[in-house]
Amino acid sequence: MISGVIKKEVRFMKKEMRCMGSLVGTIILCTTKWKSSKLLRFNEELFFIYLLPPIIFNAGFQVKKKQFFHNFFPIMLFGVAGVLISTSIVAAGSWWLFPKLGFDGLSIGEHLSIGTIFSSTDTVCTLQVLNQEETPLLYSLVFGEGVVNDATSVVLFNAVQNISADTLNGKTALKIFLDFLYLFSTSTILGIAAGLVTAFILRGLSFGRHSSVREIALMVLVAYLSYMLAELFELSGILTVFFAGVLMSHYSWHNVTESSRITTRYAFATLSYIAETFIFLYVGMDALDYEKWKTSTLSFWTKMGLYGIVMFLIAIGRVALVFPLSIISNYLHKSGGESTKISGHHQMVIWWAGLMRGAVSVALAFKQFTHSGVTWDPNNATMITTTIVIVLFSTVVFGFLTKPLVDHLLPASSSNTNTRNPRDPGSPKEDMTLPLLSFDESASENMSRAKENMSMLMDRPVYTIHSYWRRFDHAYMRPIFGGPSSDDLPMV
Repeated sequence: MISGVIKKEVRFMKKEMRCMGSLVGTIILCTTKWKSSKLLRFNEELFFIYLLPPIIFNAGFQVKKKQFFHNFFPIMLFGVAGVLISTSIVAAGSWWLFPKLGFDGLSIGEHLSIGTIFSSTDTVCTLQVLNQEETPLLYSLVFGEGVVNDATSVVLFNAVQNISADTLNGKTALKIFLDFLYLFSTSTILGIAAGLVTAFILRGLSFGRHSSVREIALMVLVAYLSYMLAELFELSGILTVFFAGVLMSHYSWHNVTESSRITTRYAFATLSYIAETFIFLYVGMDALDYEKWKTSTLSFWTKMGLYGIVMFLIAIGRVALVFPLSIISNYLHKSGGESTKISGHHQMVIWWAGLMRGAVSVALAFKQFTHSGVTWDPNNATMITTTIVIVLFSTVVFGFLTKPLVDHLLPASSSNTNTRNPRDPGSPKEDMTLPLLSFDESASENMSRAKENMSMLMDRPVYTIHSYWRRFDHAYMRPIFGGPSSDDLPMV
């Protein structure tokens, strides 16, 4: 209840911060007589080291884990495979269409970077008008994709930075893909390890027992340490701190005092909100840096064509990933009932939610096309201003139309049709004490159980894997790392 109220308030205030940043930037621009004040210049290093970690950590800590892990496969399809598809389309489209407008001079690596920059979504406006209780599947998919998408975009961006080829061929594409898999897997493992270590210290070593300050400090410091270690080893700190937040919420949160549980909800959300406030102030004020707009040498109509092409590529990229991946997800959940099916209206909302771009896109653009926030190259300045225009346009226009669209596609009278039915075949109550295999049973009984498990895996792969994990977590993980004593307890 508390976390739901916090999330709703924070999402509402995020939109206000975007407007406030632009307003402050306008005031400064007027008072300096249309010259850059350099009062608050966007610094991508400051963004990635200090501002982004608390936002991603809070997202992982506040995520509804039961829905997140139950829909883990479709979320990863949209958040990981979707980024690869979108990046390929945007990169190929920019490489083909930009020169037709007279805007050329970008390398293959820069076009790939453009693909990752405009593949990072911002689903805040859509989440603001969705009801988590009425549409749990849709809410989980939109929220999960938004978080995983940002992390994946950063990971893929870093993988692209490691290539130095002037031409894109099969060998280069394979290297990018392998670097991406390495960064994604190792960063995830590091985040999981950080979350488990924190839970074991709080539970097994009784560190900070009955001291909210020490308990909360341990969680924050270990999470940030994992982020810095990931960056030190040139991994993805964003992915690491996200999964650290998920694991800490799943295990560590149950090992602290009641006062610490309440405090963490407010403290982490507050840190996240403060960081986002600074980000939008940065973006809004730097968006009106007149020097960047003067540096670009393109004509007004060429710039407008460039903005239109980018938005068109973003929309096409979303079409190419949402609808095919939804078909795959529905096939994997074919025996899960209506509660796990992504309907056509749901697909439209997911497509719309991914059209908006946010602060991560701006940060990646500054990291690629500026040096400490400054650029004197016309092409680089054009890409910076294009990113800012796309972010502001998509947020204002698409954000304004989000509520009417959602109300039309998901009217209140039918918005709860996909809530889980107790008789739904996709949600049986499995016996958490039932072993997968048992040494106390005969070989024939174990063989029969193994055949039954294999049949379930082939018939309902997603549900079966999720069921296996829940039973393993209940039998082995929780006794060591903590958690609710029974699976019937609500998962925060």
